[in-house]
Amino acid sequence: MKILVATEKPFAAAAVNGIKEIAAASGHEVALLEKYTEKEQLLAAVADADAMIVRSDKVTAEVIAAAPKLKIVVRAGAGYDNLDLAACTERGIVAMNTPGQNANAVAELALALMIFMSRNQFNPGTGSEISGKRLGIQAYGNVGRLVAEKAKALGLSVTAFDPFVPAERMQEDGVVPAESLEKMYSECDFISLHIPATPQTIASIGYDLISRMPKGGCLLNTARKEVINEAELVKVLEDRPDIKYVADVAPACQQELSEKFGRQVFATPKKMGAETAEANINAGIAAARQIAAYFSAGCTKFQLNK
Repeated sequence: MKILVATEKPFAAAAVNGIKEIAAASGHEVALLEKYTEKEQLLAAVADADAMIVRSDKVTAEVIAAAPKLKIVVRAGAGYDNLDLAACTERGIVAMNTPGQNANAVAELALALMIFMSRNQFNPGTGSEISGKRLGIQAYGNVGRLVAEKAKALGLSVTAFDPFVPAERMQEDGVVPAESLEKMYSECDFISLHIPATPQTIASIGYDLISRMPKGGCLLNTARKEVINEAELVKVLEDRPDIKYVADVAPACQQELSEKFGRQVFATPKKMGAETAEANINAGIAAARQIAAYFSAGCTKFQLNK
């Protein structure tokens, strides 16, 4: 089988070598499409691929239509809104992600951004310490659990809201289950978002929730920009100049936010959550292993479009 690794932002060399080794050991070949700049390049490369590994590259219905042999596509990372799951399902293509492989990198970044904003983005002036503050985590998955673990080690008290995780599971980790999302926002100095972009979550974080935060509250988004209602975010920041917003996923209105609110807001120049050598390698190798397991044993453990 031919495995296409299509990455506009290439994997680290160690990840590529690992992918090739796993493929060769399983009797497959690897084709690389790195740093491509035109959609046509991806459409041509996928024409004879049986499997595909991508990072943030968009696997649209058009890409799928151009890949008559494609049987499986794996997104090397947790988020998968760049995959057209409906188009994959229609064609009988298995779509997967690699949950947990980038989790530590994202969790470390969330804590770093928390400190960065507390210290006035490292500009002169008196900042504050995060020890003793209250952190609320929205979605207690792979990343949320690691954020909680690291935050507690730094002296924060941690609350989490996740309707899909039993309260007992959070309590085992020393995390307080939130009675409601509204209550968590109203009681926490920091809120860290780890929800996916779904029809239920897109634009779900807006004025009502953010404005509930205590004086000096800071909202951190290392998830997806689409979960923020940007118009309502602007209104909150206008009405509450004490509230801060920091993101690893720059809003569409980032220029407006920077001009109007200065150091009240910050966004990384590009998405940095998974931009570590370790996460890069882990996710790429996990994707290759999942493809090999699918072809050899029909394993669909991480299938998204069941």
